[in-house]
Amino acid sequence: MLSRPGEFARLAEGGVTRTHPLLVGRFVRTDLTQTRFGLATGKRLGGAVVRNRVRRRIREVLRVMAPSFQPGWDVLIIARPAIVEADHDALVGALRRILRSGGVLGGQAEP
Repeated sequence: MLSRPGEFARLAEGGVTRTHPLLVGRFVRTDLTQTRFGLATGKRLGGAVVRNRVRRRIREVLRVMAPSFQPGWDVLIIARPAIVEADHDALVGALRRILRSGGVLGGQAEP
């Protein structure tokens, strides 16, 4: 997981951004052998309990998808307020779509 402010700043400066009504993904190519993720859940989502629940739900979906990740990416997932009310299938679909369009799932990035 990404946790240092400098890592988040590097993702904010460059890379590719993909959007979905539930979340935003920012992608930067690295030369590492693994893919690292950072999660951003702002106060617009709700209180700490709600934000922590959203982070747990996203981490669980990422854990299940982990075997199919392409190596060498830093990814920042930014949750949008609509994600609070979304069911599990909608969350999985949104993450799959964002990661596929960013190139983390299945190879090449879509234009």
